[in-house]
Amino acid sequence: MIRPATARRSLLIFVLPALAIYLGFAVLPLLISIFMSLFDTGKSGTGFIGLGNYIYLFTQPVVSARFWNALLNNFKYFAIHVAVEIPIGLLLAALLTGGTLNRSEGIYRTLLFIPATLSVVIVGFIWRLIINPLWGLVGFPLLGNQLTALPTISLMGVWQYVGIPMVFLYSALIAVPNDVIEAARIDGASPWRIFWGIKFPLILPQFGLIVILTFIWTFNGFDLVFALNGSAPGPNYSTDILGTFFYRTFFGSSGQVADLDLGATVATVIFTLMLCVTAAYFWLVQRRLKAHAV
Repeated sequence: MIRPATARRSLLIFVLPALAIYLGFAVLPLLISIFMSLFDTGKSGTGFIGLGNYIYLFTQPVVSARFWNALLNNFKYFAIHVAVEIPIGLLLAALLTGGTLNRSEGIYRTLLFIPATLSVVIVGFIWRLIINPLWGLVGFPLLGNQLTALPTISLMGVWQYVGIPMVFLYSALIAVPNDVIEAARIDGASPWRIFWGIKFPLILPQFGLIVILTFIWTFNGFDLVFALNGSAPGPNYSTDILGTFFYRTFFGSSGQVADLDLGATVATVIFTLMLCVTAAYFWLVQRRLKAHAV
């Protein structure tokens, strides 16, 4: 029998490497960003300025306009993903668990999930070739038009990551008890009625989790937009999201001078926004689901 003290030491040995990596690459940079956002360390910096950078971010006409535009675009980016990605993921999961594919189910499941494993740079390069108005399949400059640039990038992201909600919903659907489905079939329920009347209500909690994960991913978004448009914010800032706005602010690009302290302020605002939304989800939704389960 293993002694409690020995078990605790063994647990500590296994946990410490992962904890050190997490603290060094996640917690420490976050604390440094928050610390930097309270200072002005430029050439004419005055040291500690408290909330001065935040006041500047929200009140300076040009910077504030760029920030609110990026925030609005990010919400559009998120909304398109939720409106398109989740229904397609549900449809694919329903087809995979419907019993019509039989032995080929595993092949289709793998093929549908492969895009999620690809490098964003590769995905961006492939799609740029496909939609290129000179030699691609589309004769219209989708990324060069203010109205179509952001939806086009969003749909590219949907294509790449639709396998993730599909896997979540697939796992939820195969977990539905077979005896409940068999009882419904004996009572004469059609497959359509079984799905919407039995399966769908049982997998509803998964949708909340998928939505909050999509929110976190889209508000951390940067790579796909950067791979397609570089550091430029697209036509008239129509593809500028919080990730690209932070990049230009912190590193400087597209005629914008780098400002490390203001960039750290933007990063802190993005983190605070995601933290508040995620906390609200777990407080309002997950708490009720657990209470209902009990």
